Amino acid sequence: QVQLVESGGGLVQAGGSLRLSCAASGRTFSSYVMAWFRQAPGKAREFVAGISRSGGSTYYADSVKGRFTISRDNAKNTVYLQMSSLKPEDTAVYYCAADRAGLGYDRSPFGYHYWGQGTQVTVSS
Repeated sequence: QVQLVESGGGLVQAGGSLRLSCAASGRTFSSYVMAWFRQAPGKAREFVAGISRSGGSTYYADSVKGRFTISRDNAKNTVYLQMSSLKPEDTAVYYCAADRAGLGYDRSPFGYHYWGQGTQVTVSS
């Protein structure tokens, strides 16, 4: 089992950048695929980015491709989401997710068993 804690959210102007972090407990972090999802008010939770166990493969939603970068540091048990050129429509609660199965490109939230508590990202226009 793994516990996830996100950090790094906040208020930023459109065009700005933020880096989210997700720290995982346990000694088997490298056995989990990791992903970031987000949920805006009144909307369903949506896939943002995913990464394989080694970090060698990454996957992105079309809406963030070229602006967001997911990465992981298995020595630090941490996954990151670097967000640039932020837009007001990126405003949401961002969640870190993990699962032992899969390859990191599962875009359904039902594909992940472990979730963090979320961190708010607000982009002002």
